[in-house]
Amino acid sequence: MTQNPMTQNPVKIAVVFYSTYGTGLAMAREAAEAAREAGAEVRLVRVAETAPEAVVNGQDAWKANLDAMQDIPVATPADMEWADGYIFSSPTRFGGAASQMRAFIDTLGGLWASGKLANKTFSAMTSAQNPNGGQETTLQTLYFTAMHWGAVLTPPGYSDQVLFASGGNPYGASVTANGQPVSDADKASIRHQAKRQVELTQKLRG
Repeated sequence: MTQNPMTQNPVKIAVVFYSTYGTGLAMAREAAEAAREAGAEVRLVRVAETAPEAVVNGQDAWKANLDAMQDIPVATPADMEWADGYIFSSPTRFGGAASQMRAFIDTLGGLWASGKLANKTFSAMTSAQNPNGGQETTLQTLYFTAMHWGAVLTPPGYSDQVLFASGGNPYGASVTANGQPVSDADKASIRHQAKRQVELTQKLRG
């Protein structure tokens, strides 16, 4: 019986995220689980917290979320070099990715200069308190960054009906963070995006 080549040589997906209060963490876990189910080898990694410790400790929800992520490795450039494709997830801050995510991206100059970020798939997810609070611009600016790397952009587009049920964002999963758990509709979009990322990465790698 012929073995599935994906089982023999799975694509490698890095799910790179930042989360302040827990929405981003939930989204990243969902994406990582879906990518594994699709046959990928997955690294779920969080970008380092750069806010002063006193600021984090001054907000119970922020500190609790940071404590809840201690079992997840902190992202490094080595994770980026390892992966065949990326799923980035960042909350929206003033229409763009959180400064913590940008700080991590700023460590990747060496990999970019040596071409080690090129020809890898890239899709992005985000969350914000308001539906029109900059979610689309955050995704687009993350894609601008990936374009500088020479990555292959793989947004979900309108490739499945689940996208419409969760708000119809063709750029990537975007969750309105209102203090409630991530909805089933949003989870379905996240899972579709992650599985599609694995499929497209497999096709690109051959």
